[in-house]
Amino acid sequence: MNHPDDSPHVTLQCQDDTSVGVRFADRSASDGYCVQYAVELWAPGMAARLDGAVAWIRGSDLAPFLAGLAEDFRGWDGERTWQTHDGDLAVTAVHRSGGHIGLTWTLRPWRRSAGDWSASATTWLEAGEAMRSFAADIGRFLAWEPAHP
Repeated sequence: MNHPDDSPHVTLQCQDDTSVGVRFADRSASDGYCVQYAVELWAPGMAARLDGAVAWIRGSDLAPFLAGLAEDFRGWDGERTWQTHDGDLAVTAVHRSGGHIGLTWTLRPWRRSAGDWSASATTWLEAGEAMRSFAADIGRFLAWEPAHP
């Protein structure tokens, strides 16, 4: 999972175990309505990549979901979930005592008929500023539009 350092990306490593993480990279705007991107997920003994995830520029996407978690930093009961329209990327969020949020990332590449697989890993981060910062980074990453000449 090599990327040039100047390539736009967002990486989140688990605060409890830095060998677990998720990375958003390789974004491209296909039109004025959506941005396509790749999601990489890793944990000890596992690495997975989903190409072609889609973020709709207008609508309920990952950035607003994460921003809502950041706003509720004091916690909530149960799980909160979000997934792409196609269901190839899903996130389940839980809040634990001590002010930490667990984000379980699940990749399910439905577009590939050669073998069904899914991969999941959970990243933990501080519910306050760390969650706010990550949500803002994802918002900027997914709002990207190419420069117009």
